[in-house]
Amino acid sequence: MIARARATWTAWKQDRLLGIVMRNTGYLFSSNTLGLALSMVQSIFAARLLGADGLGLLKTITVFSSTINRLFSFRMGELVVRYVNHYQAEGRLDRAAAVVKVAALVEALTSLLAFGALLLLAPLAAVYFGKDASISPLYIFYGVIILGNLSTETSIGVLQLARNFRSQAIINTGQAILTAAIILGAYITHGNLVMIVTAYMIGKLILGIGPMVLAWGSLKDLLGPAWYRASLRLLPPWRELAGFAVSTNLSATLTLLVRDSELLWVAFFLTPTEVGYYSVAIAIINLMLMPITPFISTTYPEISQSISSQNWAQLRRLLRRVTAIAGGVTGVMGAGILLFGPLMLLLYGWEYIPAYPALIILLVGYSVANVLFWNRTLLLAFNLPNYPFRVMLGCGLVKVALGFWVIPHFGYYGAAALLSAYFVISIGLIATHGVRRIPVAV
Repeated sequence: MIARARATWTAWKQDRLLGIVMRNTGYLFSSNTLGLALSMVQSIFAARLLGADGLGLLKTITVFSSTINRLFSFRMGELVVRYVNHYQAEGRLDRAAAVVKVAALVEALTSLLAFGALLLLAPLAAVYFGKDASISPLYIFYGVIILGNLSTETSIGVLQLARNFRSQAIINTGQAILTAAIILGAYITHGNLVMIVTAYMIGKLILGIGPMVLAWGSLKDLLGPAWYRASLRLLPPWRELAGFAVSTNLSATLTLLVRDSELLWVAFFLTPTEVGYYSVAIAIINLMLMPITPFISTTYPEISQSISSQNWAQLRRLLRRVTAIAGGVTGVMGAGILLFGPLMLLLYGWEYIPAYPALIILLVGYSVANVLFWNRTLLLAFNLPNYPFRVMLGCGLVKVALGFWVIPHFGYYGAAALLSAYFVISIGLIATHGVRRIPVAV
């Protein structure tokens, strides 16, 4: 048994593709670790300064703007990775450049539309989510982050292709330090909600503008100095390109409605105080995502490349090994949250202890999401974005429909149960379908 373990370890060390993924993941993991630690510090001081009610208002402001921005998003990073990888394999850098060019232009246009929508909807958001019409200007103020993300998704896709993860890590770390410093200053000086909103806005603007600056430099090396002159006539058929973009947008929209807008659903049915409780539970459970999130960015280009070259044995080996790594990390993190969850809540203050049951309920669903983190990107690499959408649509409609009865009756505990069930069922179905698409290596 020992000999077998040694042989397995040796094989893993000699796996070149896994080594690339782990090295690139290491850059993002290091920055994410520090960033998450600083994020925890930020949220703790914000929670103590504002109280549960004020924290709930803060979350409705930040989540609403992010939701509007992503609602208009076409997930251009995924489109860029998919098509540029394909054209690089064919040696057609001119076609790859055309894809990047149109992706950046479309994303910029949709970002402007998103900001216009935010201006129109901010008064309604203040009433229905914040339960206070007077804070409508804060929704608009924070919404400036949309303008700072004109072509961020396209840029992140370019940086993934260029394997430029170290620079992204530096940006993530820098903005986290600055945001934490501003929030700490607000806590020390007994600041208010406006100061905290400003701190988060500055951090988001750095995260949006930074990748765009880096991507411009990377494109010269990736596609040549004259990449921006590529003719749009070199694009793949518009129906195919638009189909991929629209399907990923629909998936993103659905994800917003049934997963990432959790706090807005709670805010709509309940009070800002309960939003504050639930947001703390989500903040702690997000600790589980910290070690795994970088894998999503670093494995997608390798999965896509393996499929483009039809190297099925390599693809299966990569999926098995990253799943094993994710499972081990998730088990350790989950045990820590289960045992020390109450102590973590105490850091925010005694008033947040009621959030512990929601934290345990969320642990189930997030564990599945962590271990099978590659479920959707695998099918995207196969150019099958519609199946994840259909699964998420079916599960999402059930979740939303049940939410109208569950959340008013069971509060944010019910919201946590619905989210966990959604993760387990939808991710399980998508991952199983993706694995079945991989031909058996001969």
